[in-house]
Amino acid sequence: MGYRIEIMPRAGRDLAMLYQRINAEHSGAAIKWYRSLKRAILSLEQSPNRCPMTPESSELRQLLYGHRPHIYRVIYRVLEKRKVVEVLHIRHGARNEFRG
Repeated sequence: MGYRIEIMPRAGRDLAMLYQRINAEHSGAAIKWYRSLKRAILSLEQSPNRCPMTPESSELRQLLYGHRPHIYRVIYRVLEKRKVVEVLHIRHGARNEFRG
């Protein structure tokens, strides 16, 4: 049985801002990239522990998405007892460390 993916409010805002920033509404390539990012996030339902821990916390994991220099970090935690993946934050990899 897979894990349920929960996009937390902050990560939802991150996705909305990213959608606007890349102008996905008016670019076929941008919407394709954005949809692929969302598919990568949803793929965590099958194997969320495949991604490494974040440097900031041993309780958080990160899915890296994209190609240099445009790598994004999807920061999430796995709640094993509930079989839930909480997506907490989505940020450009070049930004400073995540501070919960």
